[in-house]
Amino acid sequence: MNKGELVEQIYQDNDMTKSECRELVSSLVETITETVAEGEEVRLVNFGTFVPSPRQETVKRHPVTGEKIDVPAKVVPKFRSGKGFNELVEESLKPVKDGSGELEVKQK
Repeated sequence: MNKGELVEQIYQDNDMTKSECRELVSSLVETITETVAEGEEVRLVNFGTFVPSPRQETVKRHPVTGEKIDVPAKVVPKFRSGKGFNELVEESLKPVKDGSGELEVKQK
């Protein structure tokens, strides 16, 4: 589902105009993004938590040349799913192996 499809779903499920739904989704994403960028977490009970997550500096190797590359420390956004979200996904979906032996997701 992309942003447009999310707006459409909210529009179908509520007594709001499509424009209001689009504004709601944009405002929600903007608020979460700005809050995490300010160093704070956003906790949505039973859905999950968006947090700024520090990464230590490290040294990587270029896969072709083998040259060492210094990667500086940085802060990245991270999402931890909540208990209610985890339970719903676990109840609704199951992992199954496809023809090549790889796992894929199917409805239960």
